[in-house]
Amino acid sequence: MGRIIAIANQKGGVGKTTTAINLAASLAEKGKKVLAIDMDPQGNMTSGLGIEKETVNNTVYDLIIGNANLDEVIQIEAIENLDVLPTNIDLSAAEIELIDVPNKEYILKTHIDGVKDNYDYVIIDCPPSLSMLTINAMTTASSVLVPIQCEYYALEGLSQLIHTVELVRDRLNSELEIEGVVFTMFDARTNLSLQVVENVRENLDQNIYDTVIPRNIRLAEAPSYGIPINQYDSSSTGANSYRKLAEEVISRSA
Repeated sequence: MGRIIAIANQKGGVGKTTTAINLAASLAEKGKKVLAIDMDPQGNMTSGLGIEKETVNNTVYDLIIGNANLDEVIQIEAIENLDVLPTNIDLSAAEIELIDVPNKEYILKTHIDGVKDNYDYVIIDCPPSLSMLTINAMTTASSVLVPIQCEYYALEGLSQLIHTVELVRDRLNSELEIEGVVFTMFDARTNLSLQVVENVRENLDQNIYDTVIPRNIRLAEAPSYGIPINQYDSSSTGANSYRKLAEEVISRSA
């Protein structure tokens, strides 16, 4: 059965989409069958995996509001071993259109339950807000992975996210758990990054991945070429870091 991981943090600019793209691509590179779902209306995961979000015929928006079925939305083998459910800005309207829809928290889950056994991993990129789209991702997922930027305000808002996960687990998805926290944008040259990591490890009662994602120019460049870091610069520190993260994720599945 496919393991479904939602990548979430309502704080923007923490490397959430970068982590979603490159974790999915690294798992696929290791021979795992992966489905990537873009639930962020910005559509950056979609474009970062080489799909033209403005010209694609059907998106997650069409799936959510019932205008298309899964087969009409899914992009098969966007990258070897990796299928994608793409998104664009249209998805931002879904929140309003779902107001009076019964069981709207489970729309994505209803679609994904039928195909999750076809995949080893399903990676969901959530929007940087605690919205109905995020709730849909969390009712579908079995766990939530939280990227945290190595900066002074790293823990700001994290307690709110953890509280949301707990609420969803209590009321909507009893299987949901915190997959863990992964540090991003780490700069070994600064004391601040080291202090943040140490502070979080001491004070956060959550699973924390050993892998730390560095601040890396090649990671920042890759999305503009529409390819993940393991294809853009396979030997870069960013690519190797996400490979290590993928190995950790796989080892926790065993």
